[in-house]
Amino acid sequence: MGDEPEYTRAWVLHPDIKSDPDRREAKFALAEAVSLAHALPELQVVGETIVPLPKVRAGLLFGSGKIDELADQLKAAEVELVLVDGPVTPVQQRNLEKAWKVKLLDRTGLILEIFSDRAATREGVLQVEMAALSYQRTRLVRAWTHLERQRGGLGFVGGPGETQIEADRRAIDTQLVRLRRQLDKVVKTRSLHRAARAKVPYPIVALVGYTNAGKSTLFNRLTGADVMAKDMLFATLDPTMRRVELEDGPEVILSDTVGFISDLPTELVASFRATLEEVLAADVILHVRDISHPETEAQAQDVVTIMADLGVDTERPLFEVWNKLDLLEGDAGEAVRARAARDDNVFAMSAITGEGVPELLAQVAQTLQGAVVEETLTLPYAEGRKRAWLFEQDVVQDERQGEDGFEFDVRWSAIQKARFDGL
Repeated sequence: MGDEPEYTRAWVLHPDIKSDPDRREAKFALAEAVSLAHALPELQVVGETIVPLPKVRAGLLFGSGKIDELADQLKAAEVELVLVDGPVTPVQQRNLEKAWKVKLLDRTGLILEIFSDRAATREGVLQVEMAALSYQRTRLVRAWTHLERQRGGLGFVGGPGETQIEADRRAIDTQLVRLRRQLDKVVKTRSLHRAARAKVPYPIVALVGYTNAGKSTLFNRLTGADVMAKDMLFATLDPTMRRVELEDGPEVILSDTVGFISDLPTELVASFRATLEEVLAADVILHVRDISHPETEAQAQDVVTIMADLGVDTERPLFEVWNKLDLLEGDAGEAVRARAARDDNVFAMSAITGEGVPELLAQVAQTLQGAVVEETLTLPYAEGRKRAWLFEQDVVQDERQGEDGFEFDVRWSAIQKARFDGL
């Protein structure tokens, strides 16, 4: 026997639910689900199917005829794992696993697997653990069917008559509290790092975008860093930061963030807000889009919605980066270039060939020109709120007490100065 990796044979199903008002075009949804599956290296996708469904069947998801038909297909292909692109209830999961004699993961379960596979920093790992526990907590009904009998006891393990499910829920809740404490510590440490970085206040330029839009490839081109940039979903899970010197412009910190995705499981939206904190602190946001993707508009809308949910300031400079021009041939590419040329906030480019990158960087440099300036200002003693704001922003280099009030030496960006003036 060699050291060949062992693969799990997987089949991807996309239920195309006709009654769903938010239904996406099935072939694109299936392609995204297959990409998700490919993001787990141990999976070998041996088949994929769109299953048209007039409506969801409560206990089984699919109709019994379709379940039998799929059972034959799965058996013939020796499938070990079925990935259902959508939510599957614990009862549906149990029934389908029994009917098909395979393990089954729904979309949330699969995304959690990918997140745990990719998380690299302590914070990322903790967030994934918390998300996984929240998800498991809702599925205990399935995991413990064989232990659902009432159980007596000595009175100190939750008292007599407590079911195994309740005991496990309490165990999970205890673990969640412990993880939350650890995460708070890690986040506190990160905010200290951020405060330290603010004292060398390079402006932050954050790359955001739908998953697989090419952010990491662009990040690598701009920084020469070797960030994992594979053509797979969620290739980056932890914000990666590098210092970049812009030609004719300031030094900046470039931040590459986790890719956004439609229908991100609710457990994960909460857990991964912290990985997107860098976006909230950014001076400039670059929204990277895969302009060659048939659903690029819908993907862009998902990104805009998530940024709004995060509370990203709409007045912040934001440029759309229409990436993957190299995948558009002839007239299609020219049309995109022409559309981008008409809008000062849009840049058509290719992170692979480098086309359009210098123009984008020139615009970022211009936007940040004089981004960090040093000034001295005086504040009347009564202006306590403004003084507190300056310290919150970590822009104060030195403070003295003068005749007319506090005197500050500050080092700040034009954006911070404008905000201060508006207080």
